[in-house]
Amino acid sequence: MNILQKFFTKTTPLPVGIHHMQAMQDEKPYRIHLRLQKDGSGILVLNAATVLQLNPTAAEYAFHFIKGTTPEEAAKQISDRYRVNRKAALDDFNQFVERIHALIATPDLDPASFLDLERAQPHSADATLRLDCAITYRLPEGTHAEYAPVKRVERELTTAEWMTIMDKAWQAGIPHIIFTGGEATLREDLPQLIAHAEKNGQVCGLLTDGLKLTERAYFETLLQTGLDHIMLILQPDDPRSWDAIEIIVPQDIFLTVHLTINKENVAQAEDILQRVAYLGVENISLSAAEDALIDEMLELQSIAQALALNLRWDLPVPYSTSNPVSIETVDDEIPEGAGKTWLYVEPDGDVLPAQGEPDKVMGNLLRDGWDDIVH
Repeated sequence: MNILQKFFTKTTPLPVGIHHMQAMQDEKPYRIHLRLQKDGSGILVLNAATVLQLNPTAAEYAFHFIKGTTPEEAAKQISDRYRVNRKAALDDFNQFVERIHALIATPDLDPASFLDLERAQPHSADATLRLDCAITYRLPEGTHAEYAPVKRVERELTTAEWMTIMDKAWQAGIPHIIFTGGEATLREDLPQLIAHAEKNGQVCGLLTDGLKLTERAYFETLLQTGLDHIMLILQPDDPRSWDAIEIIVPQDIFLTVHLTINKENVAQAEDILQRVAYLGVENISLSAAEDALIDEMLELQSIAQALALNLRWDLPVPYSTSNPVSIETVDDEIPEGAGKTWLYVEPDGDVLPAQGEPDKVMGNLLRDGWDDIVH
């Protein structure tokens, strides 16, 4: 009877919400945030630098790791919850812990990654995991105005207002912020905004033309304030763009280079990719300025793969007449995350499902509650 009672007793669910730990590894401090969701899955944030999606089993491993549960007790609870062999649960838990420690010690981590376990499908989470924040639609002098919808907004939010939005996002469990534009480095308060995201514990990225990053003191400031990854919008004809790549590559920061294929550069695009690879870049993003160039862009994706460049399709890219996400998604099994896994915030706080969808305003993050926006 005791065995039957134990078998049919309903297992207490893990507490939904944010769980946090700070500790030391190899005399270096690290911190972990775990967001447990209602379905048992989880989002793990390592050092405010990498977001990992976890299935329910891995989420439970992470929960016990954060709470300091002994391996034997963790294995017992996991064995009871999932009706698995206790020794197998213990082995799996220890392997999970080893992987976490390996990731903590790994420089230049991917901002959105997965553990080598049975895992959640990318972008399958019901909750929003990333905000793409267009903090300005201003552009450098000489840039064509069509590259940003400057007429869409009447004002830019203040520093304090953007911090309020980041706080609201963190309270809603959103672990990843990307600053974009326009040209985000034209905001003098960008280092302050990055520092605020870092203080919250959010992973922080920047989409930029990179020209400001050639000022080494400025770039060092961004690194010190907590910037975790960069997407550099390559301007092949501008030597400063190549200088920026050479400055960024040696640093401990994840870099993706984006190239928009247009009529002016399509003939040289293969040479451009070869030069990007030669400089040590590991990640490339491609989009087409117009539909007529899609075939060329797809061919260049194959060339990029042959050069051992990792194709990135799920980060925001500059405005183009063709939807970059739908074009760059080569694997039909990968669902789009726009309006679900990530949202786009305009300079005045209006929320869109994604960049380039101005007719689908979902609300304003400064004025409206999070639940009112996402439902």
